[in-house]
Amino acid sequence: MSASYDVILKSGTVVNQDGESLRDLAIKDGRIAAIGALGGASAAEIIDCKGLHILPGVIDTQVHFREPGLTHKEDLETGSRAAVLGGVTGVFEMPNTDPLTVTEATFADKIKRGTHRMHCDFAFYIGGTRENYEQLPVLERARGCAGVKVFIGSSTGSLLVEDDEGLRRIISVIRRRAAFHAEDEYRLNERKGVRIEGDPRSHPLWRDEVAALTATKRLVNIAREFGKRIHVLHISTRDEMEFLKDHRDVASVEVTPHHLTLTAPECYERLGTRAQMNPPVRDALHQAGIWDGVTQGVVDVLGSDHAPHTIEEKSKNYPASPSGMTGVQTLVPIMLDHVNAERLSLARFVDLTSAGPQRLFNIAGKGRIMAGYDADLTIVDLKREETITNKWIASRAAWTPYDGVKVKGWPVGTFVRGRRVMWQGELTAPSQGEPIRFMETLVP
Repeated sequence: MSASYDVILKSGTVVNQDGESLRDLAIKDGRIAAIGALGGASAAEIIDCKGLHILPGVIDTQVHFREPGLTHKEDLETGSRAAVLGGVTGVFEMPNTDPLTVTEATFADKIKRGTHRMHCDFAFYIGGTRENYEQLPVLERARGCAGVKVFIGSSTGSLLVEDDEGLRRIISVIRRRAAFHAEDEYRLNERKGVRIEGDPRSHPLWRDEVAALTATKRLVNIAREFGKRIHVLHISTRDEMEFLKDHRDVASVEVTPHHLTLTAPECYERLGTRAQMNPPVRDALHQAGIWDGVTQGVVDVLGSDHAPHTIEEKSKNYPASPSGMTGVQTLVPIMLDHVNAERLSLARFVDLTSAGPQRLFNIAGKGRIMAGYDADLTIVDLKREETITNKWIASRAAWTPYDGVKVKGWPVGTFVRGRRVMWQGELTAPSQGEPIRFMETLVP
């Protein structure tokens, strides 16, 4: 008697920890049920994936979806809609909302807001502060919590712990890997005079490589002092990458598509404040250092740092303009274009966006194409050429720094727990997103 499944994906190139090869993939009850030659099996739906690559679902481990409090820029529904349209099956969302996500009540509120309203699965960070540090060992183990997030340097929002004593209090009590925005606030304050009004090209001069490296060194030293795990977000300098090579026992590393793709001063001359991010996009020398970190295996994960603002807000005169750009929807096509340009392999892309997040954060049942795991899948056409446009962007902000950029490699399908939620650019199922499970939070 032949096996029967809910869905069979036929004749796609499955990419996984054992390489890539033409295989069928069967889904049943939201999970991967079988991988291999399934010609004798039946299913309620059979999808021809000939010519397509089937990847483990892409997990974007850094997004800002702005809800609650800043929903004129984005909310959990619009941000997650952009995610699945871009082939992303899961996101880790940040705590700099209004109110800040720093208490049990504000965290539980976000879980409630996201459940069956977000289109992809999700986890939320809890913000670490001087006031809540004693509660962090409990808060970081809440269902759907990605861990603790701390801002060493001020960015968008009011979360800030700039001093070593405040960092020591937080790092000393945490049990899980915590994530940090590492720019030295003291140096940022000292260098505010470097900013040139109306000229965003001065942004990386103000928030310079010394500010980034100083904060990262401080952070690593404190983590080593307490023997704790830290995750340094959005590395933007060659100097940090060289330093972090020698500190991988305590520190993991994230990079972003914009730091790998855009370069100063050209991006500021072309895009103005739409290229303004924290930490900044820097020159080609630093970009080459970041790519070297990818090539040498220093980089663990790729996060978009999707941080939307409206065009009206971004059109303010620098430095009154806010830092941030959309990114969750463009992560896959931008990086597939790099794959086609042979800057990284498809296997390395998979490692950075699924296996890497699973490994670092102990995600349960996601991150690999494996029998028994959630059927989270990103299906891509590596040969498809498209032009990214503002019109394609589903974010409420409705713009992208890559408007008009031609890419090769495109997401054509998104499956979340066995449900086909996007196919050929169209949403195909109602939102049913649920909290991502972590091995360290399975037991209350």
